[in-house]
Amino acid sequence: QVQLAESGGGLVQAGGSLTLSCAGSGRTFSRNPVAWFRQAPGKERELVATMNYGGSTYYSPSAKDRFTISRDYAKKMVYLRITNLKPEDTAVYYCAADTRTDYGMAYYAPEYDSWGQGTLVTVSS
Repeated sequence: QVQLAESGGGLVQAGGSLTLSCAGSGRTFSRNPVAWFRQAPGKERELVATMNYGGSTYYSPSAKDRFTISRDYAKKMVYLRITNLKPEDTAVYYCAADTRTDYGMAYYAPEYDSWGQGTLVTVSS
């Protein structure tokens, strides 16, 4: 079983940068895809970025230029770097792992079976 815990959220001015961290515990999930999702008030949860075992990444169209996902396999950490923050980035950001998939990619929330509790990012204009 994998447990995930996000940190690093907070109140940031537009144009600023932020790095979110996700600490994993329990069994290793180095073979499994990991992802960051976000959910803005009144909206559905959406994929921001995902990364597989080999380091291949996928970003949603809205995240391609300003978001960077990375992971430290040894430390069981997953990161999301966000630059040039915009008010529309305000959301709860969730880290997730798909422990049922080895070496592949996963693009949809139902594929992920381990979730953190989320960290709130608020961007002021």
